[in-house]
Amino acid sequence: MMDRHLRNRYSRQTMLPSIGEEGQQKLIASGAVVIGCGALGSHIATLLVRAGVGKVRIVDRDFIEEHNLQRQVLFDEEDIKAGLPKAIAAEAHLRKANSSVEVEGIVADVNYTNIEKLCSGADVILDGLDNAGTRFLINDVSLKHKIPWVYGGAIATTGMTMTIVPGRTPCLRCISPTLPDPAITPTCETAGILGTVPAVIGALQATEAMKLLINPAEINRDLVIIDAWKGTFDRLHLERRPDCPACRGKYEFLAEKFHVRTTSLCGQSRSIQVVDTRAGKIDLKALAARLRKSGEVSGNSYMLGFGIDDKEILVFPDGRAIVKGTLDEAEACDLYYRYVASSGGK
Repeated sequence: MMDRHLRNRYSRQTMLPSIGEEGQQKLIASGAVVIGCGALGSHIATLLVRAGVGKVRIVDRDFIEEHNLQRQVLFDEEDIKAGLPKAIAAEAHLRKANSSVEVEGIVADVNYTNIEKLCSGADVILDGLDNAGTRFLINDVSLKHKIPWVYGGAIATTGMTMTIVPGRTPCLRCISPTLPDPAITPTCETAGILGTVPAVIGALQATEAMKLLINPAEINRDLVIIDAWKGTFDRLHLERRPDCPACRGKYEFLAEKFHVRTTSLCGQSRSIQVVDTRAGKIDLKALAARLRKSGEVSGNSYMLGFGIDDKEILVFPDGRAIVKGTLDEAEACDLYYRYVASSGGK
């Protein structure tokens, strides 16, 4: 039984027949992983923590910039001044919103080396991402470990979401067998985004997660598509694809190994992330001491920043870096190996 404090905190939602006190107990006993804490993820994480989901893990690789504040509701100007990564700022804000929930912010790039560990023990996974590759990776982990997940996407004035339950519903690869070409895929940097779109989609995703945790029989089984500006709301019924490799146990994206990967970041203007899976932990203090010989260095325990010519490089303890001021992947890699990997992180 809930104590008086929790009964009062959640009284407005336990009044609902679809939740009740029994449903609230299920939420309190559950754990969710939110991968990506930008526009979608910040709405999702806020709603789940306030609803009383017992453990919420938030994973994000990025830091906060001023243009994020238009739609990413967990952050403020003070977070930017402090140079906080999104996951750390999100954890701090959400702990203040609900101290009875265990909130864990993890600063990491999600890839094949860590996704299974990050999702271990979760009852549901939620997609707050801006790239298809990691979504396909979530899809593989979901099916392999039988963890339901909720897909979501938002761009311009439109958004969509779908609930995926391994073995029961279509998976992401049932409806999108191959990765879309990033060269022709619109991003928030190229197409813009209306702040209300991730608010609507994130709310729908959080609702579906609560259904999965309380009563999975009530989930929405359709692909929901909205246009917030036009005020349209459509549903597309989908079926499982008999030849879907993921549904048949072939987890191609989880099996796809790489040493070095460069990614153009949607949220950051002219930025390339460089990840070397062979790199070890970076000693930020030691790196800062070495780099101060050639220029100004700033940062905190979460990341280190320094300038090289007209470029800015941000380095994280896990060994990855974001090179700002270029869209040239070869140039970004060259800077990474000259100034970051040479610090002894490999």
